[in-house]
Amino acid sequence: MDHTAVGETCDRILDTVGDAVIADDRFLETVLTGILARGHVLLEDVPGTGKTLTAQSFATALDLSFNRIQFTPDLLPGDITGSNVFDESTGTFEFQPGPVFANVVLADEINRAPPKTQAALLEAMGEGQVTVDGDTHDLPEPFFVIATQNPVEQEGTFGLPEAQRDRFIVKTEMGYPDFSGERELLERRAGRTAQAPSVSSVIDGEQVTQLQAAVERVTVDGKLLDYIVELARATREDDRVSVGVSPRGIQRLFEVTRAAAVLERREYAVPDDVKRVVEPVFAHRIVLTADASVRGVDQSQVVADVLDSVEVPAVTA
Repeated sequence: MDHTAVGETCDRILDTVGDAVIADDRFLETVLTGILARGHVLLEDVPGTGKTLTAQSFATALDLSFNRIQFTPDLLPGDITGSNVFDESTGTFEFQPGPVFANVVLADEINRAPPKTQAALLEAMGEGQVTVDGDTHDLPEPFFVIATQNPVEQEGTFGLPEAQRDRFIVKTEMGYPDFSGERELLERRAGRTAQAPSVSSVIDGEQVTQLQAAVERVTVDGKLLDYIVELARATREDDRVSVGVSPRGIQRLFEVTRAAAVLERREYAVPDDVKRVVEPVFAHRIVLTADASVRGVDQSQVVADVLDSVEVPAVTA
């Protein structure tokens, strides 16, 4: 599948998901770039904006299996990964897979579970496998985690540690729809009997790997590689930042940049691709100083300032 065909397929996927989810086009594109780049996506927003519907709609449009895990304070690691259950008929223990064994896993309100349970996802997200009682079990391929967290209600929640935030290739927010979007929600609801809209598959699930393979074929000029590294290093030199973007973050920006080029039906990346995706890739990886936090500085502003300070290279196609 060439890049033009891949771009057209991605447009159909976005259109199909957009028919179900009232959201900004840029938001849906960010989620799709994360999937194309073989990463995991963190959605942060208030309840009722459509985060769960977004995850379900992408899974259906891509013809992938889907499981939802509701994270709660009493959720145990085995509730996610599965456990060995004794079979009386055979006298042996048999592994019963948990809900993490799906192509797309929605970790709903991930910050409501204690750190030990949150950490149960780390191996799955990083290695595509889980280990239970010393035995390793491979997860389905492809495998994506779409996690949600509520930034408003913090009582009874456990903030994600830096190591786990770094596992997400992008972090983005849906935001409230505008007036016309919310009006459209009502019109759509009035036109159907089901509470949630239905979504049809756009491609066969096996074709997802073809879309991902197209990302790997995108070329990135050496000057653009320098630009990506300079952006990350500039976050570490900012006096408002305690911990800047890690080397893993640099790699993730490279991967998402290539995915952004695919959405534009190109087999090469340009500086605009980097600038379009750097905020959702970098912001959640930045740890501010205590003074900057008190002054109300946020990570997105740091990324914006870094973009202004680093010279954009002249790259020819």
